[in-house]
Amino acid sequence: MGKKMGKHLRNLGHEFKKNRALFVMIAPAVLVVLIFSYLPMSGLILAFKEYRFNLGIFGSEFNGLDNFKYLFQSGTGWLITRNTIVFNLVNLISSQALAILVAIFITEINHKYFKKLTQSIIFLPYFISWVIVGTFIYNIFNYETGVLNHVLQLFGLEAINVYSMPKVWPFIIAIFNAWKWCGYNSVIYIAAITGVDSETYEAAAVDGANIFQRIKNITLPCIKPTVITMLLLQVGRILRGDFEMFYQIVGNNGQLFNATDVIDTYVFRSLLQNSNLGMTAAATFYQSILCFAIIMIVNAVVKRIDKDNALF
Repeated sequence: MGKKMGKHLRNLGHEFKKNRALFVMIAPAVLVVLIFSYLPMSGLILAFKEYRFNLGIFGSEFNGLDNFKYLFQSGTGWLITRNTIVFNLVNLISSQALAILVAIFITEINHKYFKKLTQSIIFLPYFISWVIVGTFIYNIFNYETGVLNHVLQLFGLEAINVYSMPKVWPFIIAIFNAWKWCGYNSVIYIAAITGVDSETYEAAAVDGANIFQRIKNITLPCIKPTVITMLLLQVGRILRGDFEMFYQIVGNNGQLFNATDVIDTYVFRSLLQNSNLGMTAAATFYQSILCFAIIMIVNAVVKRIDKDNALF
């Protein structure tokens, strides 16, 4: 064992001397990852402690799984888990489907300047902050001054209080999420479609295939690996809700918490209200473990179905 270790160290030393410049170049990135990604992981120990400010992280007493028990026995754990998974699944499917449709639509436009203009307009929402989007939504659905109720009253209909209707908010959030991200996601699909051999389309056109047949039989099969890769990358974040989106759209409206509260917003609100660091650390730790498990399971399924399209 000692001889093998010495051999590995000598090989490492030789590799460092040989590629010294490359190691120096990568050192800042390695330090950033260590400092900001790995060192903070020591804070996960809070999930198993009853944190006290006067004792600090490592001085506080262990309480085992009490933080996790409290999270789920109160019913909050299952609620925020369900909301996070459902919202992210709906947002994932809607945003990716819309991005594919937009990409196909843009690539089929023949006019050069109209094509660039369309792509720029669709890409624009990506640069709009969720703070601004939240303001738009409030001005649309506000009960007293919202655009929606003004339009309803013009047609002689009664005003509705959308902020007291929790069931409609999953649809509202999904629509605005797809609107904001479809332009950004479509860029990847446009690149994939552009890479398809143009002679394939020409041959299909000669054979009499119309535009829908070309899309069905050429475009979609050719971008299938890209679609699977994008889905796998997004699935890894299925337990991580877009905190800024939920917080800016819903805010602190208690009537909507049961329908829209996700793990990220719950952790943030818990820290503000009761400063229970142990329970919030438990929720975050639980979130990370589930994310890891889901990406491993989905990748294993994809690997069994189509090994070439798996991530690893």
